[in-house]
Amino acid sequence: PKPPPPEAKAEKMDLNIVYEDDDIIMVNKEAGMVVHPAYGNWSGTMVNGLMYHVDELAGDEEDENLRPGIVHRLDKDTSGLLVVAKNDETLAKLSGLFQEKDVERTYWAIVWGTPDEEGTIEGDIGRSKRDRKLMTAKPESQGKSAVTHYKVLEYFDYLSLVEVKLETGRTHQIRVHFAHIGHHVFGDPTYGGTSVRYGPNTGSRKSMFHNLLTGLDRQALHAKTLGFEHPTTGEMVQFDSDLPKDFQHVLTMLQENCKQEY
Repeated sequence: PKPPPPEAKAEKMDLNIVYEDDDIIMVNKEAGMVVHPAYGNWSGTMVNGLMYHVDELAGDEEDENLRPGIVHRLDKDTSGLLVVAKNDETLAKLSGLFQEKDVERTYWAIVWGTPDEEGTIEGDIGRSKRDRKLMTAKPESQGKSAVTHYKVLEYFDYLSLVEVKLETGRTHQIRVHFAHIGHHVFGDPTYGGTSVRYGPNTGSRKSMFHNLLTGLDRQALHAKTLGFEHPTTGEMVQFDSDLPKDFQHVLTMLQENCKQEY
């Protein structure tokens, strides 16, 4: 049997906090960091660091609450913006905004291939029968409905930089949907993004991709912007974040070495 979950404990760590007031904290989460404690990751999570940083997070008085303040999540190896609630009233309001989809979220991703300039990917997502840790595209009504909108920001010869907007927030949604249409997220070890999917894989190109994939060591996916109505002031607030160095390095190398031939 699994041991009972310990309490979430405060731990000193460097968090990239981009904004903070009496009610919310905006964190630009680095890749590799788990959002909250859970089985297999009881410490070193973003929540542990936030508990050290502030005196109070929403719900931190409750016994065995391992997710104090958490409104929404990002995968461990996805970087980018998260909003955290400092008090219960703020948590309730923000959770309502996310449920009602009254939140503006954009992600940037590098994907294999050259999809249409813009499009919408629709298709149910559910757990894989072969591996319960993986999600997969499912026939209609056999999973949870999922809708992903995207537009291409920059084409390379055999890859593309895309901006993604989610209409739904299913687990691994962007990664599963793009893999489903044959445009796997670059570097994604779980959903087929670490193979050279398009274009030649020889010579200097082969060694470049080997170096890029080894250096990135995760999916090229970043939660870039987040906008919502502030739960206290009622004003629309919008936050943007810089691309992390590992993502930016891949992008720069593609811009310098993989320009689209017209």
